[in-house]
Amino acid sequence: MNIQSTLRNDRIWRYVIQGAGFCLLLLTVAIGVFLIYRGTGTFTTYGHSISEFLFSTNFKPNDTLEGGGQVGSAIFIVGSLITCGLALLMATPVSIGLAVYMAEITPSLGRRFWQPVIEIFVGIPSIIYGWLGLTILVPFIQRHTASDSGFSVLAASIVLAIMIFPTITSVTMNALNAVPKTYRQGAYGLGATRWEVIHKIVLPIAKNGILAGIVLGLARAFGEALAVAMVIGKMKALPTSLLDPTVNLTGAIAADMGGTMEGSEYNFALWSMALLLFIISLFFILLIRYISHRGGASLASK
Repeated sequence: MNIQSTLRNDRIWRYVIQGAGFCLLLLTVAIGVFLIYRGTGTFTTYGHSISEFLFSTNFKPNDTLEGGGQVGSAIFIVGSLITCGLALLMATPVSIGLAVYMAEITPSLGRRFWQPVIEIFVGIPSIIYGWLGLTILVPFIQRHTASDSGFSVLAASIVLAIMIFPTITSVTMNALNAVPKTYRQGAYGLGATRWEVIHKIVLPIAKNGILAGIVLGLARAFGEALAVAMVIGKMKALPTSLLDPTVNLTGAIAADMGGTMEGSEYNFALWSMALLLFIISLFFILLIRYISHRGGASLASK
């Protein structure tokens, strides 16, 4: 009787979990379909081309149902690419270095001290990062550089780098810890130094997990809106240097969506930006799964 009851409970909970997963899948599909429906209105309703939307820098849509404006979003796309790319260049070396230090050099200290610190960074709301950037980083850049206001690509990139740093560090540390200890023991037994073990054994085996962490950090950077909008300057112009203000996709959507007329050309242009972000996020998710799958297959083959 107890065995039958246990099996019945297992079946019930399996169905509950499967149902929850199915609901999440339906929700994701529903969001995607809704974004496709609203985001394609720029092209189907108002007749703009995809090339204009992606490559033109003229963004002057009409906030009416008549249309006739311009929806070039290259400025927003370039702003997102530059800030996220620079943030990744800043955060990746530091994140990998700290993860190696925590996992390979001082694992006990890393678990007791550094790992809780990283977890605290992950839990800090994005508005706190933006507020610190606005009150500390922006005035610092204004005083010590040639920037007129301090609001710039550089400020946005630094804030983003700090925000994605704990994500990349955590995933990288998990990838390093997943490397079997026997590999390290065998290398040490053959006379390898600690650096040789890290450089030639641990990092090559964990590279797919590290790449997944980097891609996850990049996806986090692309989706951030509030913190970046507070320090980037929100100027609709292509930056000519890192000290120039500009604007990004998420900042434009967050700032303007609430003030546009429903169904207007301006409103549909912002929905098209949201659809572009959704496609980028979906691409990153698929890329992470591909990298993780390759990493698991590579580790199993070894």
